[in-house]
Amino acid sequence: MAYTTINNGKIYFNTKLFTGNGGTNNVTGVGFNSDFTWIKNRNTTGNHALFDKINGVEKYFNANANYALATSAPTLQAWSSDGFTIGSSTDLNGNGNGIATWNWLAAGANPSNTYVVKVVSDGGNKYRFDDFGTSAVTLEISEGGTFTFDQSDSSNNGHPLRFSTTSNGTHGGGSEYTTGVTTNGTPGQAGAYTRITVAASAPTLYYYCTQHSGMGGQANTPVTNSFSNFSGTIQSNISPNTTSGFSLVSWNGSGSAATIGHGLGSQPQIVFVKNASDDASWSVYTVDGGGGKGLFLNESNGYDSDSSYFNNGTASTTTFPVGTANISNGSSDSMMAYCFANVKGFSKIGSYTGNGNVDGPFIFTGFKPAFLVIKQTNSARNWIMMDAKRSPFNIVTKYLKGNTSSAEETYNYVDFLSNGFKCRDNDTGANASGGSYLYLAFAENPFTSSTGTPVTAR
Repeated sequence: MAYTTINNGKIYFNTKLFTGNGGTNNVTGVGFNSDFTWIKNRNTTGNHALFDKINGVEKYFNANANYALATSAPTLQAWSSDGFTIGSSTDLNGNGNGIATWNWLAAGANPSNTYVVKVVSDGGNKYRFDDFGTSAVTLEISEGGTFTFDQSDSSNNGHPLRFSTTSNGTHGGGSEYTTGVTTNGTPGQAGAYTRITVAASAPTLYYYCTQHSGMGGQANTPVTNSFSNFSGTIQSNISPNTTSGFSLVSWNGSGSAATIGHGLGSQPQIVFVKNASDDASWSVYTVDGGGGKGLFLNESNGYDSDSSYFNNGTASTTTFPVGTANISNGSSDSMMAYCFANVKGFSKIGSYTGNGNVDGPFIFTGFKPAFLVIKQTNSARNWIMMDAKRSPFNIVTKYLKGNTSSAEETYNYVDFLSNGFKCRDNDTGANASGGSYLYLAFAENPFTSSTGTPVTAR
């Protein structure tokens, strides 16, 4: 019997602490090339900074503020196979300051995806992917990724899909691009495909039909560890890790109720959404609250009932809902989301009810927590952030507030146990009597490994 597929959570998520040096700081020890890095100065007041591969280096959001995507050279300047390089930013690398970072792996450097290709009549024959409602779309296919264009559908008969560095390929005076490209079979018959592994520093490409002009479109080749997704009503760009249940998602907002593809293959339990173009609050969708409610990462408020946030929808194994509001789907705005699903033995997003007692509730997660976030949802409370690196022994006392710029504080909130956590005080931040709490936890180790070996307590 397999208890979990992840025996070592540190290859997908890891907390890394370091001391700032006020200059260029090459931080190592993360254990992997992170796709999402959250950074906070522990010793002084300073904003939380969130960096991801889709937006790229030196670009970040502040978890505790409503600012649009910011750009600053002295911040995160590069990711590496075992960490990252930070510039001279006081908030992120103050000289002598203790800095906390939390790091997640999304799709990584070699994403892959298969698109089902069909040819439709749309002002002439056009290629369409995964039955999406728009033809000849602009694709995002990241460097290092392998992308298969399945041409088995009979509509592909006589329409071989190929790539060129020239718009419309050979019909536009260009030539076929063949680097990393393989083909198989006859379009319109079972097993036919064109596959490309996108080379490092690949140029902007264009997909086209070798036999007919005007059928294709552009294929961008960014260094983002991501690719286009067509599961929702709006085309998205995703960097998913289906093993660990984490995905980066970006899209262009419509201002109308819509669904957005996430690529996880399982239902995300929580989705943090931020408008990258405008100064607008974070909106947070949870399965616990449902589509008609939203939380705000940069605020302490409990659930706010407003269908314009998430349109009363429900996240599925392929999509999550967004509404008409600027904070979740701003018209013509660049939008960003961080999606987390439950993965046995590695991650758990759930809820519990406080009892207002020093002998507080025990919450079973199925693993020893490495990182825990707690938020009361029926009253205005802070987003409490704790981890096993800053508090290596029970009781877990050191915490940061995700919605404020304040320095690290201490309180006897919880114990981290081999299979969950237990509240150890009656403070309202985590254990008010009758309080409803949302939690987000990631594993140090699963309670029981894939070989059936149990984990010991701390």
